Amino acid sequence: MISSNIRYLRAKENLTQEEFAERFGVSRQSVAKWESGDSTPDIAKCREICVHYDISLDTLVDVPLSDQNMSVETDKGRYIFGMTKVGERGQIVIPKNAREVFDIHPGDRLMVMGDTNKGGIALAKVSLGRFFSKQ
Repeated sequence: MISSNIRYLRAKENLTQEEFAERFGVSRQSVAKWESGDSTPDIAKCREICVHYDISLDTLVDVPLSDQNMSVETDKGRYIFGMTKVGERGQIVIPKNAREVFDIHPGDRLMVMGDTNKGGIALAKVSLGRFFSKQ
């Protein structure tokens, strides 16, 4: 998993192996070996990569990053859109595929709902007129 994630992160920024190697202070051959799975970066280098790309070590090692931007319809009308990270002020970025499926645009209002028993949060696109009567 780590080899494909490193390859994905490098390609996402349109970097050559040489440019990626320079960024992290290693040789191009090291990057080539990481991407082929012949070797893996040491833990300090993994940490540098994670800090630079703002991902966790678990994500780098275990989560296919290339799949995070894909949506999967799990059942009729039900989707998994991937993961997002909560920022310092509580902000999140709604994945592009989710915005397209639900026709969400800048300025749209979303209702935030939660269920502590099921440990979940839900967002619903709403217009104020649907929930509040005009006075």
